[in-house]
Amino acid sequence: MHMKSLTSLILCLSISFISCQTKTKKTQTQYNLENALPIEVPLEDGMARAYFASGCFWCVEAVYESVKGVSEVINGYAGGHTNNPTYQTSNTGRTGHAEAVEVIYDPTVVSFSSLLDVYFGSQNTTQVNGQGPDRGSQYRSIIFYQNEVQKTIITQKKEALTLELNASIAAEVYPFQKFWKGEDYHQNYERLHPNNPYIQNISIPRLRKFQQKFPHLLKSNH
Repeated sequence: MHMKSLTSLILCLSISFISCQTKTKKTQTQYNLENALPIEVPLEDGMARAYFASGCFWCVEAVYESVKGVSEVINGYAGGHTNNPTYQTSNTGRTGHAEAVEVIYDPTVVSFSSLLDVYFGSQNTTQVNGQGPDRGSQYRSIIFYQNEVQKTIITQKKEALTLELNASIAAEVYPFQKFWKGEDYHQNYERLHPNNPYIQNISIPRLRKFQQKFPHLLKSNH
C-alpha cells in the first residue's frame, strides 16, 4: 500500500503543510462535533458497536480482533465534515476524518470500559495527530461516545490517565455521529497481508506489545 509505505521522513516533512491547510476547518469540525447530540447505535442480535480512532486502522483492527468478546472489526473513517470519505481524500487531511474502526462486540463478554482499556493500552496516549511513524490529522486519536454513560466512563479514564502520566492525553472525545466503512481492500488487512512491510514493522509489533500487557483480555487463539 503506497501511502503507508512512505518513509517517516516524508511523512514528517508533509505534516506541517497539511496542518496549515487544515487548521481552520479542523477547529470548526471539532466545534460542530462537540456540540452535537450523540447517536446511539442499537444492539443487533445482542451485539453492540463502539467506535475508535487511534492511528493506522490496520493496526487498531488487529488489536481489537484479538480481544475476547469482539466478533468483528471494520475499518473506515469518522470525525470529519464531508460525506463519503475515501482513503485518498482522508489522507489529504482536508476532510477532517480520521482512520477509525467499528468494533462489534458482545457486551455480556467484554464491556465498553474494557474496550477503553484496550484503546488506551495499545497506543502512545500523548502523541498528537498520529501514532508512531503515521503523522497527520487523519491519524489522530478520537473516542466516540453514544450516550452519557459512555461519556462519563471516557472522561473518568482519561482524567485518571492524565494524573498517572502527569501528561496531556491526546485523544479527542466526540459524540458519535457517523461511521463510513472503508474500502474492501482495507478490511482484515493484517490477517490477509502478513508479509507486508508495514504490517511486519509497525502493526505486528504494536499488536504484540498490547497482547503482552493484556493477556487476560485475549481470545484463546491469540
